Amino acid sequence: MADAGMGPTRPQGESSAPEPAPSAKSKKTKKKAGLLRWLVRLTLAGFFLVLVAGAGAAYWGYREYGRDVPPVPRLDQWHPPILSEAFATDEVLIAEFFKERRKVVSYERIPKKLIQAFIAAEDGKFFDHPGFDVEGIAGAAFKMVTSGRVRGGGSTLTQQTAKALLISAEGYEKGREKTIRRKVKELLLALELEEKFSKEEILWLYLNNVYLGHHSYGVQSAAENYFRKNVEDLTLPEMALIAGLPQAPSRYSPFVYPERAAERRKYVLRRMFEEGMISQAQRDEAQAQPVKVHHVEDVFGDTAPFFAEHVRRDVVDRYGNQRMLNEGLKIWSSMNSENQRFAQNAMLKGLHFVDHRQGYYGPLDNVPKAEWPKRFAGFDEVLDKRGGAKLERDRLYVGIVTEVGPKLATVKLGTKLTAELPLAAARWARKPNSEAYFPSALISSLKDALSVGDLLIVRGSTWRDIGMDSEQPALKKTYGADGLFLALEQEPKLQGATVSLDPWSGYVVAMIGGYDFDASEFNRAFQSCRQPGSAFKPIVYSGNLELGKDTTDPTKTRPFTAASILIDAPIVADDPANQNRWKPQNYGLDFQGEVTAAHALVNSMNVPAVKALENLGVRATVDWANKIGITSKLNEDFSIALGSSCVTLWDLAKVYSTFDRLGTKPRTTFLRRVEDRFGRTLEDHTWYADGWAPLGDRILAGYAELGYEPERLITPETAYITTELLHQVTLFGTAARSGYLNNKWPIAGKTGTTNDSFDAWFMGFSRDLVAGVWVGYDRYDSSPMGRYENGGRAALPIWTEYMENALDGRPGRNWPVPAGISFASVDVRSGRPASGPGARVLPFKVGTAPTKESSHSGGTVDPDLFMMEH
Repeated sequence: MADAGMGPTRPQGESSAPEPAPSAKSKKTKKKAGLLRWLVRLTLAGFFLVLVAGAGAAYWGYREYGRDVPPVPRLDQWHPPILSEAFATDEVLIAEFFKERRKVVSYERIPKKLIQAFIAAEDGKFFDHPGFDVEGIAGAAFKMVTSGRVRGGGSTLTQQTAKALLISAEGYEKGREKTIRRKVKELLLALELEEKFSKEEILWLYLNNVYLGHHSYGVQSAAENYFRKNVEDLTLPEMALIAGLPQAPSRYSPFVYPERAAERRKYVLRRMFEEGMISQAQRDEAQAQPVKVHHVEDVFGDTAPFFAEHVRRDVVDRYGNQRMLNEGLKIWSSMNSENQRFAQNAMLKGLHFVDHRQGYYGPLDNVPKAEWPKRFAGFDEVLDKRGGAKLERDRLYVGIVTEVGPKLATVKLGTKLTAELPLAAARWARKPNSEAYFPSALISSLKDALSVGDLLIVRGSTWRDIGMDSEQPALKKTYGADGLFLALEQEPKLQGATVSLDPWSGYVVAMIGGYDFDASEFNRAFQSCRQPGSAFKPIVYSGNLELGKDTTDPTKTRPFTAASILIDAPIVADDPANQNRWKPQNYGLDFQGEVTAAHALVNSMNVPAVKALENLGVRATVDWANKIGITSKLNEDFSIALGSSCVTLWDLAKVYSTFDRLGTKPRTTFLRRVEDRFGRTLEDHTWYADGWAPLGDRILAGYAELGYEPERLITPETAYITTELLHQVTLFGTAARSGYLNNKWPIAGKTGTTNDSFDAWFMGFSRDLVAGVWVGYDRYDSSPMGRYENGGRAALPIWTEYMENALDGRPGRNWPVPAGISFASVDVRSGRPASGPGARVLPFKVGTAPTKESSHSGGTVDPDLFMMEH
């Protein structure tokens, strides 16, 4: 029987022994497990919160910054800024215009190895990441935290492409801001790029956008800028050098820091090898190559800077500067590169000759002997860039006189190059004196001009290059047929300008605005208004031939002709309004009495020109000059007969073109054709007979020509008579030294010289080419050219050399005789019909040639305007 005080009995099978107390170790384990569970829960909660916060931040960032992210362009609508190019008619590049020098090339043209080089150098995980590199971003974030500001780094090629698009959309300053806002926008745009484009398409955008230093945007521009190649022609070391530039184009510039560029190239080659893109042998061979780069040619400065600048202004006036700099216009100018080269060579040679006749201005400097080594080291650098220490014909050098004697000076051009300067090559170096006659003022000793230590400009020369024939035999004997020596040179203070145009197409084929564009961009062919001197006289005579009456016909019923008599005698013209008294004189200071208009024009006589202007009238002459092409304001007085009012070279060239065209106005242009970046024609002035133009352009031009009626400014008869008289100027008159050209090509023209020889002109033409040359000083308050300088001596030789080269190979064509022209042999002094000595065949309008009955002598002087000077 159970004890009443006991509880329920334990089930059978259970131990009745008491449970042991928990040990300390067990308690510790349980505590660790609980703590671990708590940490896991906390970590998961924190991670969740981070995800939520990150998602919220991403959403906020997208809402905050995504609105400003520019849209991703369609590839077929991506039109980045690209350079505009200007060409000569013969496809020679003459200028580039740009803000960013970029040329877009297709992906297929870019070599595979170049693509690999960029990936190895900039983004090894490019084909694996979604547009951003987590590790790179983390590294950039760490740098930001440790430095306290946003730094570069961590950008993938996709992000760099996005950055370029931001810069294009927002501008350089805003697009390159180092802010969180810009980084977020860049990342968002990169993600969008990855979503819309393939990796290859992103690479194409990147490789045409990336800045690679020295104005180069994109790989094609860099290939041209550093190696003068197309991108597909690059070698492995060249590719590696270009691929190393994006990180710091200035720091790794191969022009400025070739050693740094070589080290960076070494890094790129190593990365390519590590990625299995090249073999060890390829790496070693490329790494061993020296860094050889070539500055992109300055086509603007080297080819035709004045012409290129005029084209730029012309295009900007019509299409705006932004379109010129960004929209990749293709401009075919009217310039012919050969004509331009002939004009430049003739101008440089001619200016130097005329400048030598002005005298020697002295050395550039006199260098103390202690400074010679430093100067010679500088000379050596220049010589090395030119290809070594060797003397070359017609090349300019700078040197120091180390010895000087009466007949010979020694000039050191560097540590390894010394040459002789003989007296014969410096005889011109007298002290400037505008009153001295050049041949009688030559120096007889080099010591009169040179001293030891003088820093000189010299030219490599042979005996053929020395202009004084009397000196050439001795030079040939001393130096041999092709031996080189130095000739003394100096920078001319004179300026010169040339305009040449095809009168039928209207193309301006050559133009020079001054001696040195870098020194002065002032275009003397267009912007300089100068007194033309006697080059204006054909305007006066053509006006008389068109409108005037015979000067000696009391009834004024007979028209003015080439045989009309003009009085060449001393006169004084009073100008009561300005209280001036003017006394025109002939160049030779002599007077011939009665002369025909033809004789007066051919020999450029001044007083008869004034009489011709009096015959037509001042106002009528001014109106006539304006009608046939003079746009500058002319003084309304008798002095304009002698070219006292300023005109531009361009205006005179158009006037002489009108004579050449027998009276019709030329359609002048500096542009043949302009296209936009898509090849669409913006304007086209192609001449149907232009042999350089594509056939399609010529056919279209031919159709357009069918409906063109040229504007007639002068009757064919007047223009023909004027042209024939100007032709005789080159045979018997002031331009007779050019007469030998008539053996191949009939030519016509007129010299011009102003008082004190401040301006010298020659305006002339063949049937197929017109050219005008001006030589002079920019300022009238400076010393004039020598008193013996004139248009025939200073300007004509330049014109003649240019025309001889420019016309070479062309057939000689004469001017067709209009139906209303007849010819008669007359005495050039009396105007009477004559034959034999003193007679010349002259053209006349039908019915106006002199006969025995119509012949006359004597002349009249208006007493209200002129009085005889005793």
